[in-house]
Amino acid sequence: MDFLHLIKAIILGMVEGLTEFAPVSSTGHMIIVDDMWLRTEQLLGSKYVANTFKVVVQLGSILAVVVVFWNRFMELLGLSRFFGKKRGSSEWSDEMMVAEDGSYQPRQLKHGGGSRLKLAQVIVGLIPAGVLGVLLENYIDEYLFSTATVLIGLVVGAVLMIVADRFAPKRAKVETVDQITYKQAFAIGLFQCLSIWPGFSRSGSTISGGVLLGLSHRAAADFTFIMAVPIMAGASALSLVKNLEYFTPAALPFFIAGFISAFVFALLSIRFFLKLINRVKLVPFAIYRILLAIVIYFVFFF
Repeated sequence: MDFLHLIKAIILGMVEGLTEFAPVSSTGHMIIVDDMWLRTEQLLGSKYVANTFKVVVQLGSILAVVVVFWNRFMELLGLSRFFGKKRGSSEWSDEMMVAEDGSYQPRQLKHGGGSRLKLAQVIVGLIPAGVLGVLLENYIDEYLFSTATVLIGLVVGAVLMIVADRFAPKRAKVETVDQITYKQAFAIGLFQCLSIWPGFSRSGSTISGGVLLGLSHRAAADFTFIMAVPIMAGASALSLVKNLEYFTPAALPFFIAGFISAFVFALLSIRFFLKLINRVKLVPFAIYRILLAIVIYFVFFF
């Protein structure tokens, strides 16, 4: 595999890393860029390998989530005593908070300070999309990885985001991810099922659902990213196992280059997005999605 082929992997990784955390559908963007310009199906020799790449490359972005939310994950797994990052005598969360003056600051958390998000709540949120994803995986891979389906997902998802901002409670009942209830976690998981349709966006569907349920945009985003780690790890493993027969050793450098690219660009973008979502909400992203769908429709189909 020559250098120009690896450049294609790096480009797709960049697209994934920069769009994974915004509610605009990273998978949708990768499908559009690939279908219109890169044509990785021809390069990798199979549409199944190309589709698997678009799933697996997201693990680079998910690794960035683990890095940023390291303390949170160690706490959920009961390992914070051994692997948590510390500064002085206090444990510091890897999360960030937006102060009243708009500045972006780390939030210091003391041990034993109030209720905390539990692993069981994350699992409850994962169940709906996890079950549906396994049941529909073959159908999604065969019929939904196309520019046409992505355009539908972009527009319908944008409508949901506009509705969420329009009808959300004026004052959020849940300001932080630690205040989420089991019922809210499950309901957000139901909204996550919408993201099985490429172009809908996992973060767009779950943040919208969370906001409609009374969560702040930041709390909904935090819970979305925490759920993304196991759900994407599972989706990647399922896709790899299913399509293993189509793989050749020549495809491995392509996957590695895309993974590294996605991780680097995701690490650069995640904190910026978490700061931005509390300021601009969802409507600007919805407008972008609709405009993108219109442009791609005329470019791709005319």
